[in-house]
Amino acid sequence: MVTSNPQEQRDRAWLEMTRMDLQKSHGLDILVIGGGITGAGILREAARRDLAIALIEQRDFAWGTSSRSSKMVHGGLRYLLAGHLKLTRDSVRERERLLREVPGLVDPMGFLYAFYRGHWPGRRSFKILLTVYDLLARRWNHRYYPAKDYIWLAPHIALKHLKGGIKYGDAITDDARLVFRTIREAQQDGAQALNYVAADRVIVNGGRVCGATIRDVLSGATAEVHAKIVVNATGAWADRLRKQVDGGQDIRPLRGSHLVFPFWRLPVAQAITMNHPADRRPVFVLPWEGATIVGNTDLDHTEDLDSEASITPHEVDYLLEVVRYQFPALGIGRGDILSTYAGVRPVIGTSALSPSKEKRDHSVWVERGLISVSGGKLTTFRLIALDVLQRAARFIPSLTVKDRNEPLFQHANGKRFHLLQLDHALRGRMAGRYGPETEEVVGCAKDGELMRVPGTDTIWAELRWAARTEAVVHLEDLLLRRTQVGILLQEGGMGFFDRIRAICQEELGWGNYRWHHEAEAYKSLWQRCHSVPEGTENR
Repeated sequence: MVTSNPQEQRDRAWLEMTRMDLQKSHGLDILVIGGGITGAGILREAARRDLAIALIEQRDFAWGTSSRSSKMVHGGLRYLLAGHLKLTRDSVRERERLLREVPGLVDPMGFLYAFYRGHWPGRRSFKILLTVYDLLARRWNHRYYPAKDYIWLAPHIALKHLKGGIKYGDAITDDARLVFRTIREAQQDGAQALNYVAADRVIVNGGRVCGATIRDVLSGATAEVHAKIVVNATGAWADRLRKQVDGGQDIRPLRGSHLVFPFWRLPVAQAITMNHPADRRPVFVLPWEGATIVGNTDLDHTEDLDSEASITPHEVDYLLEVVRYQFPALGIGRGDILSTYAGVRPVIGTSALSPSKEKRDHSVWVERGLISVSGGKLTTFRLIALDVLQRAARFIPSLTVKDRNEPLFQHANGKRFHLLQLDHALRGRMAGRYGPETEEVVGCAKDGELMRVPGTDTIWAELRWAARTEAVVHLEDLLLRRTQVGILLQEGGMGFFDRIRAICQEELGWGNYRWHHEAEAYKSLWQRCHSVPEGTENR
């Protein structure tokens, strides 16, 4: 069990990271800038190869795209339809790997698609598409249902002209927890990772990048960290660092926004894929963590990347339109929305007229020793990491990059005393999210903290463990990323603030003034970025 307080843990990590030059004659092997799933994957793959590696993130881990996705681990049928065969093949095979390695964190989900008379695609063409999809995954996983059977799988859907539907398999995840699980495993293999640390500039020596000047955003302290390779894994922000080495500008930031409904208001037992009546874009409705998510949009994001992304009134109307179209009997309206969230995806721009036509493949650039990576899908983060390390190998003679298909994640340990207090489903969920630390997470619970937070699948002990050990700096870190109860609860969970306050004050050492400041900042953030914006249609 960790005994030092979070501030002591952070101070120690800063010293270890900035003093590695004294421990090794050439400093770090790799410095990773960016704490989303791409940076986390690189950290994990490098650490398991015994490289000296550190990661910094200027905000919080998973602050950007990696906590604001559609929560799906999938191959992407529309990518297959667009002819991106390799991307789809890699994605479905990585999906299968994650399903095997981290059940409880990445779980199978049935996806339903209804066929209506006069609408494209029809049953035959969709079945051909799914046959290829399953062949790529090496697993047969789809079945057709006539209308009389399909409506039992998808109650409340529009019945007019319904011919039937098909069910196929993909998977869902808690995207932010996938990032944390990956980072924690890398740390257990000796990697360093610090949030709220910015890279102000790269260090160039002899015409080649050899490190970065880093700054602790909280204290203002600065230091130079040297490394054989600097990896720019900042996603939508990648072009900023590339400019420092005269690199190109290739990122097209695209915003994807989502609505979150209480499950009882939009009850779906399986995910439903549907085409928007206005533009035929695919939109998903899926059950997630006790709620229902509808998403997403796909629009050019022209706002400041350093500001929190949020849904627009137009996007709310767009998503509500497709919900009403597919579920007319439910009478869904603006007042039923529990929360919203939006993320900015880093897509490699090809000048396509429509954002949805841009490819989702990742790209890697090597410019004066700076390796930049952006684009790609959450599902393929491991393959992206291996691609980056292959580029790094030319600068690190000791690095051998070979995909031996070894497990990326460790299994939960054999201790079971505390886990016996949980029901079977909850034991599996916890083991998937926390791996070898599962027993300790459950063991830290105080009275009543093995109960679920009402309205979610999260138990109170997860908040305590996160506050104690997972580098929580602000209240938003705890409620929107270590857990995501902030998008699952009415008003972002403010109704539970007394209980959350007790945990934070005990584990983080926050006094009354600090708590008040954090609570007000969180309320303001939630209202700006996770509530329903004014100006939307009210039916």
